[in-house]
Amino acid sequence: MRLFSHLKLRKSSRFPKFGFYRFLLAFVFLIALMPAASAQAQTPTPSPEVQRVLNSMSPEERVGQLFLVTFTGTNTETDSQIYNLVSRYRVGGAVLLAQNDNFASESDTIVQTRALIENIQKLAWDTSASPVTDPATGKTVKYAYAPLFIGIAKEDNGYPTEQILNGLTPLPSDMAIGATWNVKLAAAVAEVRGRELSALGFNLYLGPSLDVLESPSVSGGDFDTRVFGGDPFWVGEMGRAYITGLHTGSDNRLLVVAKHFPGVGSADRLPEEEVSTVRKSLEQLKQIELAPFFAVTGGALSPESKVDGLLVSHIRYQGFQGNIRATTRPISFDPQALSQILALPQFSAWASQGGLIVSDNLGARAVREFYASGGGQFSARIAARDAFLAGNDMLYLGNIVSGDSSDTYSVTANIIEFFTQKYREDPAFAQRVDASAARILAAKMRLYGSFSLSNVTASKTPLFEIGTAGDITFDVARNAATLVSPDRQDLAAVIPLPPQQNESMVFITDTQSVKQCSTCAEQPALAVNALQQAVLRLYGPQSGNQTANFRLTSYSFQTLQELLDAQNPESIESDLTRANWVVISLSGALQSQPALVSRFLRERPNILRDKRVILFSFGAPYYFDTTTISKFTAYFALYSRQPQFVDVAARLLFQEITPIGASPVSIPGIGYDLISVMSPDPNQIIPLSLDLAPVPAMTESSITPEATAIPLFQIGDTIAIRAGVIKDHNGHSVPDGTVVRFSMLLTGEGGGILKQVDAVTTQGMARAAFGLDKPGLLEIHVTSEPALISESLQLDVSQSGAVAVTVVVPQLTQPAAPTPSPSITEEEDPYISKQGYPLFSAWIIAMLFIVFSAWITYGIAYRMAQKRSAIRLALGIALGGLVAYNFLAFGLLGVANWLASRSLSGVAIFIFFGEALGFAAGWVWAQRD
Repeated sequence: MRLFSHLKLRKSSRFPKFGFYRFLLAFVFLIALMPAASAQAQTPTPSPEVQRVLNSMSPEERVGQLFLVTFTGTNTETDSQIYNLVSRYRVGGAVLLAQNDNFASESDTIVQTRALIENIQKLAWDTSASPVTDPATGKTVKYAYAPLFIGIAKEDNGYPTEQILNGLTPLPSDMAIGATWNVKLAAAVAEVRGRELSALGFNLYLGPSLDVLESPSVSGGDFDTRVFGGDPFWVGEMGRAYITGLHTGSDNRLLVVAKHFPGVGSADRLPEEEVSTVRKSLEQLKQIELAPFFAVTGGALSPESKVDGLLVSHIRYQGFQGNIRATTRPISFDPQALSQILALPQFSAWASQGGLIVSDNLGARAVREFYASGGGQFSARIAARDAFLAGNDMLYLGNIVSGDSSDTYSVTANIIEFFTQKYREDPAFAQRVDASAARILAAKMRLYGSFSLSNVTASKTPLFEIGTAGDITFDVARNAATLVSPDRQDLAAVIPLPPQQNESMVFITDTQSVKQCSTCAEQPALAVNALQQAVLRLYGPQSGNQTANFRLTSYSFQTLQELLDAQNPESIESDLTRANWVVISLSGALQSQPALVSRFLRERPNILRDKRVILFSFGAPYYFDTTTISKFTAYFALYSRQPQFVDVAARLLFQEITPIGASPVSIPGIGYDLISVMSPDPNQIIPLSLDLAPVPAMTESSITPEATAIPLFQIGDTIAIRAGVIKDHNGHSVPDGTVVRFSMLLTGEGGGILKQVDAVTTQGMARAAFGLDKPGLLEIHVTSEPALISESLQLDVSQSGAVAVTVVVPQLTQPAAPTPSPSITEEEDPYISKQGYPLFSAWIIAMLFIVFSAWITYGIAYRMAQKRSAIRLALGIALGGLVAYNFLAFGLLGVANWLASRSLSGVAIFIFFGEALGFAAGWVWAQRD
């Protein structure tokens, strides 16, 4: 009331007519602007060095720091786009893209990229070292120097998400890393990536993706292998390890911006194609989508483990604040929704320490279509302004175009000039720009300590060391390889032996041609004969002679499509008919490749009958339904198309290695539900022990270690208990937050449960404590549903004095095995192999049979005709018999091998048939006389 009476006094004494209402309107307008500024409410005070650089900047320079731009080509001369963007518009950074021809051909990609980045950084230095003439105003100006962010939006796994196709170490996809369930491998992969990118001069990495693929799309259209998995805890663990590796490998000279904040794993389409709407409230987002971002921003993280920035995605939420009928704007343009998320404690503390908020690509088609959805024309500068006022510090413009211009350079320049004009006219806007520019400069200062060209372009890694760390990729491939179908215990039954020396294989491969730049030569993303060549290299004549080239043939999916469309391509049908193994390599689902495979299995079962059909998915593992999966003899998931994964596929085919990975996402086609799989395994005994302080590590000065005292307990004491590590169904630690129940029981007569304590796991372990306030024989055990069996701690506090704790380990009771039905032992045929081919003993008998037939024919013909005719008839029979036997030995005729596989008599019948044809040929030959 005192406040309102004060306002009333002010109105009556000093405000002119309607002045009070103007004051109220201004106050309401100020309140409306508060959400836009709230993201910067926790902006840290700039350091003196940052403040000095900021004070020396003109409005144009401060505005320029906000923008990440793109440009075409590799030219940095005075007539180039990038020269003007750096020298005139003073942009804060640039992102290099393969689609913009920023990388040269495969022969010198690495050398050219490093030279390009150094030239761009040198532009910023040269134009600040001495006064220059502003071409717009004609005035001489002196610019302050700040290094540029040179970024790359790189997602390993080759085309289409890879920007640099040649020269760098081929690294696995995020999902392949997730399938190892090994954070050390995640850090090792990222360390290689950080070291190599930093050596080229990159200092900004737009990644990794921390999206949670909660419900995979069987028809495609999701992130495929560009995510670590479908569980928020493990995505956070892998993401934190990957970020740590990037920082460590680059010697903390790489700014890491995680994406796609606040998480788009539940979207039904890719964010760059269309703005998705997800029906989730903020509370639901905190449980799933936001959890991985909490893992890399909140808590007591080391500087290496903490992400430097968040890339804000263009995604909408329905029911964000609980009202299911209310839908946000895309988060990247919605100041209220974005500020509400950033106000969460995990993010507000991180932002107060200098964390950057970066908009996702404003040049994406999804943004244009969203703004044009109301029937209006897309204005790039309005979209950029909205994104900035929503709370983004830095704006990634990408290849942005506008309704009135399709030239990215012109549109970019127009946006920067619009921001500069607004800076000069609007003090509130200028304050926002200054705050974001200070945060950006502080981030750059953390990378380099001080701004100098020699410091920015220095690299500790020589170029010849780049691209040499393929061993880590092979380690990931070996640990990620997953058997999708059948179950592991059934694999030996369906494939008892690897391909044999006399068996034929047909490889059908999903291949595409890609180019590093528009003028570069094409190269295969996954060569049509990639797996065949790997098999020959590892198991061919030069490596154990387990197979030969003439028994192997390779075809593309295009040829398979032609076969199904009855276009009679090449000889694929005859090769498939003759083959013993059909091996299909699938690389993704962008072009409906899984549908083609399903169609092949459905329409041509006659070709595949009695053959082993093997599928290797070098993409995601969830494209097929139950019916299709049942038609594969075996189905393996590799998750990545890199050469090392093709080698692992060949080793799996020949049973040299065993698949030990586990899918990090759900696979509906086999009933593999990730939530169920990651729950505690009921077939385990949960370890239980006293939660004692760790024993100090031994030092060199220690001579004789002291014996560890056995803890004793009595009435009135508190006993601390630790359970775990608790394992899930895949044998890994259960996620943090898994509920564990500790129970203390009084045994004996009148006993029962005394106390129960619920706790949650951290790193697979849970802790609890009980007060010993009642005498008797006490027993403590633990459960974590559905795991109900644990070790027990027993102590008898009914006696006088202190007592020790006894650990009791129960025995798992295995279910009684079903009585096996009598098996019929199949006797081995001494003449015919299991695959239907004649053995050496059959060869001896066949040769004797052929010689005997020829000799009998010669003897009879010699008596009835001339000697020459007798020889020709005998040779005809001999050659006919030999040709027939070779058909059997080399499996050149399916019917022949089917007949021979029955018995030795089948071999004899077929040879006799060949001899009859040979006799006929010899008869015709003899009649010429």
